[in-house]
Amino acid sequence: MKELFDIVSKKCSKQVTETYSTSFSLATRLLGPSIRQDIYNIYGFVRFADEIVDSFHDFNKEVLFSRFENALEEALLDRISLNPILNSFQETVYKYNIQKDLIDTFMDSMRLDLTKSVYTTTEEFNEYIYGSADVVGLMCLKVFVKGDAEKYEQLKESAMNLGSAFQKVNFLRDLKEDYESLSRTYFPNTNLDSLDEDSKSKIIEEIEENFTQGYQGILQLPHDSKLGVFVAYRYYKRLLKKLQKTPATEIKNSRIRVPNIEKIGLLTRSYVKYQLNLVK
Repeated sequence: MKELFDIVSKKCSKQVTETYSTSFSLATRLLGPSIRQDIYNIYGFVRFADEIVDSFHDFNKEVLFSRFENALEEALLDRISLNPILNSFQETVYKYNIQKDLIDTFMDSMRLDLTKSVYTTTEEFNEYIYGSADVVGLMCLKVFVKGDAEKYEQLKESAMNLGSAFQKVNFLRDLKEDYESLSRTYFPNTNLDSLDEDSKSKIIEEIEENFTQGYQGILQLPHDSKLGVFVAYRYYKRLLKKLQKTPATEIKNSRIRVPNIEKIGLLTRSYVKYQLNLVK
């Protein structure tokens, strides 16, 4: 029965989320039951694409990515895939009418990671951020507003800003791994061999502006998505604060984390603020 295969597919997407990201899966659990699975489905898709270009060093990444891309196209065309991650993703795409150009733009950015390692201009950097993060935020927004076109347009800019903030925090946190293991330099006009406090401060100031714009959208989200997104926002803000307090030289040589005990505390306080209607 196809229904049984769909159940298995969705369980796979949920398992991918919980295995690869404890923080994201924690926030997703706080979403309303009617939309939670669809966010798992989106995450599973973007995670698999990202893993191909970032992790499979002993294999031909370009061949694997092309196969994944072809399987994606077939899944969207046939509305089924024997790849359970793509099978669950295509269901969410059709359920909420997620635009194909968002998916294509994301895949284009992932493909760039196979060949491009240095971003020298702000234009190149912003284009990559849009494709790798902003469009993912827009896919999730489609789910959060349950396909409401008017609400989607209203919150679109905020969702993009939040996606940008999350991605830039990831870049700053993963600076050492990206630079040393993948030979990538995302931040333009920044010499990572001699990252100083001034350069770090400029990056953080830009991220803070993205967060400010993104937060305004969180306040306008529907009830069943607001808490989950708010917790994700609080987590990344905490991570950014840790990066801000960490010397630039140390950021280059280590990966800053938020310990699990802090995540639990953050979750608890966020829930209390939400319940007391203090998220405003």
